[in-house]
Amino acid sequence: MEEQKGIGVDLSIASKEMIEALISESGEPSLFEEVLKANTQRHDILRLLAESPYTPENIREEAAKILQIPVEVSALLEETEKTPEQRTQTLLQKVQGLSVAEKRMLAMRGGHEARSILIKDTNKQIVMAVLDNPKIKEPEVEMFARSRSIPDEALRAITRTKEWMKNYGVLLAVVSNPKTPAGVAVPLLYGLKIKDLASLEKNRNIADVIRTTAKKIVQARKGR
Repeated sequence: MEEQKGIGVDLSIASKEMIEALISESGEPSLFEEVLKANTQRHDILRLLAESPYTPENIREEAAKILQIPVEVSALLEETEKTPEQRTQTLLQKVQGLSVAEKRMLAMRGGHEARSILIKDTNKQIVMAVLDNPKIKEPEVEMFARSRSIPDEALRAITRTKEWMKNYGVLLAVVSNPKTPAGVAVPLLYGLKIKDLASLEKNRNIADVIRTTAKKIVQARKGR
C-alpha cells in the first residue's frame, strides 16, 4: 500500500475505469490481489474481477465467492474475442476519463498498451511516470526517444539510465531527436558510428553545434 500512497492513489476509492485499465494488461498477480483486498465492499469492482479474462483464476473465484455469483463465461468470451485494435480503443477511452493521479498510477504499473497511450500525454508528470514503469522494455524506450512529442525532460531522464544508453538504438534515437538539448546530445556523439555521424551532419532538424561536432568527429576518425 505504500506505493499507492506515494503516487496519490488509493485502490479502495479509485474509479472503476482506472482499475479496469490497470488490470486489462497488467499480468501482475500481486496487483489483482491488491485490488481484491482493497475492494471487498465494492460490488462493481468485485464483479469486474470476476468477469475479467485477465484476472488470475484464484482471484476470480474469490471475487465470485464474495459476490455469491457464478463466473460469467459469456463476459469472458466477449472480451477475449475483441481484436487488438478494439482493445486499444477501449483502453484509450478509459484512460481519457482518468484523473492525473490515476493516470500516473497506470503509467507506472500498466502494460505496453497503457504506456504507449500515456507517453503521449500532455502532462509531463504522466510521461515521466511511464519511464518509471519497471516493465518498460528497451525497444519501447527507443520508440519513445524518437518521438517528437516527448518532452526534453523525458529525453534527459532516458540518458540518465545507463542500461538504456548501452543500447545503440536508444543512443542514436536520443541524439537524433531535435528536442534533445544540445548540451545533452553533443557528448553522446562520441559513441556513434561514422555512418550515423555522417547522417547527423546533414540533418537540418538538429542544432548546428550537434551537426558541426559530428562533422569534426568524422574528420578526426578518418585522420583528416
